[in-house]
Amino acid sequence: MMGQATQELQKQAQAARPHVTRKPEKTQVLVGIATCALAAGAEKTWQQLETAIAEAGLGDRVDLHQVGCVGRCNLEPLVEVRVPGQPARMYTKVADADKVRTIVNRDLLGGDPVTEWMLPVPDGAPEADPSSVSAFIDEWRHVDFFARQLRITLRNVGRVDPESIDDYLAAGGYQALAKVLDEMTPEQVIATVKASGLRGRGGAGFSTGTKWELTRAAEGPTKYVICNADEGDPGAFMDRSTLEGDPHSVLEALAIAAFAIGAEAGFVYVRAEYPLAVKRLRIAISEARERGLIGRNILGSPFSFELELRLGAGAFVCGEETALIASIEGKRGMPRPRPPYPAQSGLWGKPTLINNVETLASIPPIILRGGEWYASIGTERSKGTKVFALAGNVVNTGLVEVPMGLTLREVIYGIGGGIPGGHELKAAQTGGPSGGCLPASFLDTPVEYESLQAAGAIMGSGGLIVMDDTKCMVDVAKFFLTFTQDESCGKCTPCREGTKRMLEILTRITEGKGEDADIERLERLARVCQRAALCGLGQTAPNPVLSTLRHFREEYEAHIREQRCPAHVCAELVHYQIDGEKCVGCGLCRRACPVHCITGEPRQAHLIDQDVCIRCGSCFDACRFEAVLRR
Repeated sequence: MMGQATQELQKQAQAARPHVTRKPEKTQVLVGIATCALAAGAEKTWQQLETAIAEAGLGDRVDLHQVGCVGRCNLEPLVEVRVPGQPARMYTKVADADKVRTIVNRDLLGGDPVTEWMLPVPDGAPEADPSSVSAFIDEWRHVDFFARQLRITLRNVGRVDPESIDDYLAAGGYQALAKVLDEMTPEQVIATVKASGLRGRGGAGFSTGTKWELTRAAEGPTKYVICNADEGDPGAFMDRSTLEGDPHSVLEALAIAAFAIGAEAGFVYVRAEYPLAVKRLRIAISEARERGLIGRNILGSPFSFELELRLGAGAFVCGEETALIASIEGKRGMPRPRPPYPAQSGLWGKPTLINNVETLASIPPIILRGGEWYASIGTERSKGTKVFALAGNVVNTGLVEVPMGLTLREVIYGIGGGIPGGHELKAAQTGGPSGGCLPASFLDTPVEYESLQAAGAIMGSGGLIVMDDTKCMVDVAKFFLTFTQDESCGKCTPCREGTKRMLEILTRITEGKGEDADIERLERLARVCQRAALCGLGQTAPNPVLSTLRHFREEYEAHIREQRCPAHVCAELVHYQIDGEKCVGCGLCRRACPVHCITGEPRQAHLIDQDVCIRCGSCFDACRFEAVLRR
């Protein structure tokens, strides 16, 4: 017999839009509207589509919808056309009015898809199973970028209008919450999450179910749940994409978590630098409250849950649980010693459960399909999937979600398409600014917590930066340490002073002023910071230094002993001169030089004034005769 909450939810789902069911009666045009798409001009694309559809007289035959980013960020703006009875087609880089008009007139009006602008769609592409948790991937399995992916966290991103609760309901939204309210006890919910093997996706990898269990067991009538959406890693945008493309999945998970631990209030803590995510969260919270999915007696049950939004000012350290709690309380965002852990004493001294966006977004399908289903995906120690922001020197940049256990090679080459420009892979940096840099010889390392840690890296929140052979690993370590040193809250000496001293040494080395003892100093400082820092920021800040020392020590030695940067990146260690025998006096290098340090008459060998040269490399790039030498 159907429970009361499920009955109430079914009534609300009747108004759902048809395109989410993947069996539309009319042609659907889905436009990706996310931060990456807006930067590429998607707002103008949307306006041009509205105009072109109206001018073609298709207003009553075509529905235009906004969705989140499907992950192909380097091909934005993306426009997906879904005609009943035909394979879906996705147009890339739809950024000008002529392209929009051509798509509308040839495809929507004339039934002739513009194949040269589309992601490849073979004849007879299989129709996706609407009941699949990853129906989008099933439908686009023929595209290499999607072939190895499995979307659980991102299951609705790119499929639903993030500003429409009806779209989320049509995609099965809030069914997990209704099931919990109708059929499960808090203990059963926690048992299901524990059975799934889900580990926190914010970086630490602690068992999610155990965390919920500890919070429920804590004494006290008042408890809180918090969504940590303070994503601050350079190059990472996993949480932002989920919030922009499927905010209701996080709200539903927060309500389930609150039911499980015995809380009646919660917060979403999101950085203010995510304006679109903030806007859509506000809309989603308002919609859920209007529908009785937030507030008193949710879906007619005795369970009540209130939710508020809190904006962070952008401090990286506020991603740490206790610093985040301090920020919500109106204090300066600084971590405190643990124990007590937030599960025992968190927000305003009450037991508090904190999970990040990706962790929470995985909860509804786990509840609906069971913990054993989720545990069947991934590896023995790392269950489920992981979302990565694939960035750097890789052909296909964007967002991917893969089963745990896939190797770095499969992610970078199979999904990412390899290294552009004829260059070779030099390193892959996982785990954000606190992660480690792994060389090409570690490409077959499985993407799972323990394997990455053993290799000298960490899973982190999911940043994956690919670096080619033009990168200097000493300079890379300095870049990431500059970030963590700047973001240190300064509360504890090991982090405040340790990161500063390490950065000073790295700067000295990249300027050609290093000495042999600097390598030992770096290692000693890094170990002290790891052991003695108060929070995760300080404890993991040395990882880029230690991993590059471990895998690229020869580059440090070349900087120090040979006064040479093998990658020709560190300006103070790079020298340019002109080979008089090869120089034809064309003047290209002279005109390219921003400081006018190159002299010479036409058709005669030129000369670089080393006292004025800023070593920018403009002359090297401009020369067509290989006459400018770089040493």
